Amino acid sequence: MDDVDRIVAQWGRERPELRTDAMAVFGRIYRLARVVGDRQEKVYSGLGINRGEFDVLATLRRAGEPFQLSPKALSASLMLTTGGMTGRLDRLERAGLVTRSPDPADRRGLVITLTGRGREVIDEAVVVGLDAQREVLERLPEASRRRLSALLRDLLAAAEA
Repeated sequence: MDDVDRIVAQWGRERPELRTDAMAVFGRIYRLARVVGDRQEKVYSGLGINRGEFDVLATLRRAGEPFQLSPKALSASLMLTTGGMTGRLDRLERAGLVTRSPDPADRRGLVITLTGRGREVIDEAVVVGLDAQREVLERLPEASRRRLSALLRDLLAAAEA
């Protein structure tokens, strides 16, 4: 029995008419995301970045050469407001991990480019972040990991439908 089982049991006692199966599933998903996210945050901090900054750097890195996107494209990809994106970009630029420059295709626009140092940091961050995730996931047998991945894919598709 874990903490989620205890919470569900308490609701079952207090409100037996409630169907708490969703609470059990999503309670565990939320807790798992928090625990693993905290592990990732810890390893990213050793590289001088946080999870939000990781997301920006990773999005630029995945874009491929020349590792640049407009602030609008970055915001859309990360589902962030432009205000939220500006703060991240300010911190990353001060750290020398990205640059802002005029967009040659749009005189009013900017492009955000991953610097060489930014590429080094994100390449290392991806490795240590995956290691933190794998450390938890590999506690399950391989068949269970595949089954869990498939079930979560199906659940996500159902939620997004």
